[in-house]
Amino acid sequence: MPENDRQLHFNLFLMGVGHHEAAWRHPRTDPAQAADIGHFQDLARQAEAASFDSVFLADGVEARSDGGWGLISHFEPFTLLTALAVVTERIGLIGTVSTGFSEPYNLARQFASLDHISRGRAGWNIVTSAGDRAAQNFGRDANQEHALRYERADEFLDVVTALWDSWEDGALLLDRTTGAFADPDRVHEIDHTGTHFRVRGPLNIPRSPQGHPLLVQAGSSGSGRAFAARRAEAVFTAQQTLEEGQSFYADLKRQAAAAGRDPQQVKILPGVVPVIGSTEAEARRLDEELDALISPARAVSVLSGVLGVDLTDHPLDAPLPPLPPVTEINGAKSRFELVRDLAERDGLTLRQLIGRLGGGRGHQVSVGTPEQIADHIETWFTRGAADGFNVMPPILPDGLTDFVEQVLPILRKRGLFREGYTGRTLREHYGLHRPAGRWSTAA
Repeated sequence: MPENDRQLHFNLFLMGVGHHEAAWRHPRTDPAQAADIGHFQDLARQAEAASFDSVFLADGVEARSDGGWGLISHFEPFTLLTALAVVTERIGLIGTVSTGFSEPYNLARQFASLDHISRGRAGWNIVTSAGDRAAQNFGRDANQEHALRYERADEFLDVVTALWDSWEDGALLLDRTTGAFADPDRVHEIDHTGTHFRVRGPLNIPRSPQGHPLLVQAGSSGSGRAFAARRAEAVFTAQQTLEEGQSFYADLKRQAAAAGRDPQQVKILPGVVPVIGSTEAEARRLDEELDALISPARAVSVLSGVLGVDLTDHPLDAPLPPLPPVTEINGAKSRFELVRDLAERDGLTLRQLIGRLGGGRGHQVSVGTPEQIADHIETWFTRGAADGFNVMPPILPDGLTDFVEQVLPILRKRGLFREGYTGRTLREHYGLHRPAGRWSTAA
């Protein structure tokens, strides 16, 4: 579509009772809601009433012994998203599943099922899982090397998409007169034999409404960008400054074009934590209240895991110690670089750094009035840094209510966000094509 007709895309990132790591301690939240399905259903309905493109669930398959935010934040994605599907009609439902600790057949079946149940609203956030703790829950001592994880992910996706295409559109006949359940000539074994997987196929569920559920990716390392440019249709990313956002946006669109894809068919949505107040002072007061509730010991423990450096005994009011080069990091390389660059650019002490990361784990935190939040979003959108945003309210449900009731009307008045849905499927919301099956004559 013409540049001046672009519309923002908004995804609501569901995270317990808020994205600030101390949200559960703030008096405006009820931490018990993180285990209440009604809480998530209410959030999804509110986001749908506001015409958000989608809701999104992160996921991990490990927990620290001290619990932390991960233990109280969310249910297993397929279970929760299916529960959201039955109380909503239009909003997309995106779940995170790792290629490192899943099998392609099971995952293809689960997402195809979710797409059928939701009538075309499913999306898969593809991650490779970075930590050794996760690997140790699946019979391994340590995780695979970074490049190998992406090699496995590439083959994993080849298998999954082949399985989604193993039933042609229209293969299911259900002809009671002839007794033909399906056309056997339009249901195909995939007979995949590769480095990591051997899968015969076909899938035991017909092709889903979207053909393929939407493919989302959230890694920003060199390998992550290359994978996204080849395979992803939406990218959830984290940048701290407009310049970093513009650089990432331009590079990923360029790589997508070089891979033979239409760059407009790859939507880039940075995360943003909107801390909203009726005045800037009120917004800053909420931000400071949340930061004051951070547990330094727990935050330092988490940061140590991100950086691969034990900071337990490091002085809180001193700068970070020397860090290893990113080439030695086998975890989340892009998050390592983001944290390192943030600390170096702004000259932060360890205490200041954990405060800055507490709001959004490296995503940009925008603190201000509704107009200032809208200005921030418009700037990134119109200056080549975003196609939309992964909205991460610091507290829930109040942070979502504030964004919907105070920020969205401003963006609509500026002509930047739609008044209502124009399609029914998640692909239609994002303006993305429905892929033709590989057995289709139109493919």
